[in-house]
Parts: sequence; C-alpha cells; structure tokens
Amino acid sequence: MIVRPETQADYAAIRRVVDDAFGDTITGDLVEMIRASERYVPELSLVAVSEREPLGHVMSSYVDVVPGERPVLQVGPLAVAPAHQREGIGTALMEETIRLADARGEPLLLIEGDPAYYGRFGFTRADEQGIDAPPQARAAKYFMLRPLGAYEQTLRGRAVYPPETFGGVS
Repeated sequence: MIVRPETQADYAAIRRVVDDAFGDTITGDLVEMIRASERYVPELSLVAVSEREPLGHVMSSYVDVVPGERPVLQVGPLAVAPAHQREGIGTALMEETIRLADARGEPLLLIEGDPAYYGRFGFTRADEQGIDAPPQARAAKYFMLRPLGAYEQTLRGRAVYPPETFGGVS
C-alpha cells in the first residue's frame, strides 16, 4: 500500500470507497463539494492504494476561525473501504496528513469525529484549547484540534464551516 495525493483518475473509485465506508451518499457529496471549492487543498487530499484499487481516502480543506477569519485546516472526511478497515489504512492516511500539514507550516488541524480514534493522533477537544465548534458540529466533544509545529496558543475563536462545503450538507 502507498499513500499519495489523489488524481482525477481516482475520483470515481474514491466516491465508491466513501459511499461504502459511510453507508450513504451524503458524505461522498461532501467530498465533491470540498473538491469543487476554493478551500480544497489538493496536496492534502490523499488516497491509500494497493496495486489494484484505492482502499482509503482523506482530505483537508480550509475553514475560518473567527474573529479574524484565520484559515486553518479541517481534516475529513476520512474513509476506508469496509473490507479493509482495521488494517492500518486510516492510521497511514492520518499520519501522512499530519506530516504534510506540519511540513507546510500549518498551525493546527481541526477534525470532527470519534475522540477514541483521533485521540491516538494527538487530537483533543478544540474548545479546551480556545477554538469553539461551529454550530453544525455534532457536539463539542467530537470537535477536536491537533497542534502542529507552528501552533500559536493565541489562535482562538469559533470555527466556521463554509457554506459551499460543510454548511451545504444536511
């Protein structure tokens, strides 16, 4: 398995992985909305591939922290094909996302998900570090932050999902 940036040739297979992993088409629609937005970061949209097929996918895009409208990276969605879950694919995708974001000089990563899973990558509640969840978030305990090398503790406020991506899915 290798982890690399997605290419347009991967899009249909990624869509199948995301739809299968989440058991719906809403999350796949979200991936497409993020990809079509100005906040999409192609080099941080990663696919884990075997010799034959994509096994997993993760992407990152910018959200704002207000006041100040400072753009920061939001990770997600992260998807692994159900037949390949618990094989380390999600871990490989997350570790590469963290490595690449840190190398880019990003201050932090935000994510919305299971604290038991994402805690192993250094994510903790964002509100405990001064960044409140957006109104669309499931609950504050699922909205987390992972500081990177360029992290500044003065970065505080409320994360805002852009309407063309996260705010556009209900």
